[in-house]
Amino acid sequence: MSLKESQFNLNEEQKAILEAADQFSEKELFPLAEKMDNEEWWPTGIFKKMASAGLLGLTVDPKYGGAGMNYMQAGLVCQAFGRWNHAMALSWVAHDNLCLDNIYRNGSNYIKNKYLPGLCSGELIGALGLTEPGAGSDSLGAMRTSAKKEGDHYILNGSKTYITNGSIADIILVYAKTDFDKKNKGITAFVVETKNPGFKVTSKLKKMGYRGSQTSELFFENFKVPVENILGEQGKGHVIVMNGLDSERAMIAPICLGISERALDISIEYSKIREQFGKPISSFQMIQSKIAEMYTSVQAIKAIVYSVLSECDNTDEKEFGRGKIHMNTAASVMFASSTTNEILDKAVQIHGGMGYMWESEANRLYRASKLLDIGAGTTEVRKMIISKELLK
Repeated sequence: MSLKESQFNLNEEQKAILEAADQFSEKELFPLAEKMDNEEWWPTGIFKKMASAGLLGLTVDPKYGGAGMNYMQAGLVCQAFGRWNHAMALSWVAHDNLCLDNIYRNGSNYIKNKYLPGLCSGELIGALGLTEPGAGSDSLGAMRTSAKKEGDHYILNGSKTYITNGSIADIILVYAKTDFDKKNKGITAFVVETKNPGFKVTSKLKKMGYRGSQTSELFFENFKVPVENILGEQGKGHVIVMNGLDSERAMIAPICLGISERALDISIEYSKIREQFGKPISSFQMIQSKIAEMYTSVQAIKAIVYSVLSECDNTDEKEFGRGKIHMNTAASVMFASSTTNEILDKAVQIHGGMGYMWESEANRLYRASKLLDIGAGTTEVRKMIISKELLK
């Protein structure tokens, strides 16, 4: 199945974006994938290459150095990245959506002018600091990182964990409690610079999949943040969290699509060259059945992913974090992730013993398939969101 054959009902501009991102990814990102997986290695300077190719700051206004794309167009880039190097795709999403897009949509003119150009050019790498050791699915209510106002600064103390890009980030969008009496509210978002005193990467985490995408535990000790680095309003960080989660889920789901497309491609290729009983295994009906099911599943993922990305572009930003868009973004990543798991199970089975070997691409994709059942809100949380909306 070639890329052109899998383009669904995209218009000419969308096809051009997908093809350009795919060509860049195959040339620049795919050769990095094996080393990243083997060594949890990060290729310094790769974001600058993305920026030079026009693939960074996608949803940001060109006046700040961005590409001025919508979520659908940005999702196509993510799909191509996921197809050739899913670990890089994850780091890109953490930078371009979780951090950069959030700052662009919620930042003051001061913040946007100070940070967006560097983030769009790849001179700066961004991350999001929300999850804590004791605050995962209950990231707001159980948050313990504090921010206390002292004069014209806030003093941050606390830790964050499972932070994508944490050890390589220059800029982190950090959420901290400014009022502990308000439970899951009373939270404020801050744009912090990791070069400042009081910031420490306490550990770089080793993962089952998406290896090479740097994941870290961070610690803030009497870390000073200027008042003007508040993102949005004091005590309204929970609104930014919920709004951002919808675009995050919509933008992460295309990684699953890219992984699934690649799994189908390599399974078709392997089935044609692997021989058993004197003939290629592609001639066996059992293998043909798996390939047909994989193709159908890829098309189903594509349908919901594209549909929800388009819905994001046609929904007022003020509506994010609740209602139909909140339900559908949860549904998109839930279906994409669970279906990708099924596709990768078939892919490894088609590859047989080779698929079980660590160094095979099928194995690398298989190990990655589980993460998005957990990240950006677990499958169980997504089901709660969907059912709550339907049962109103």
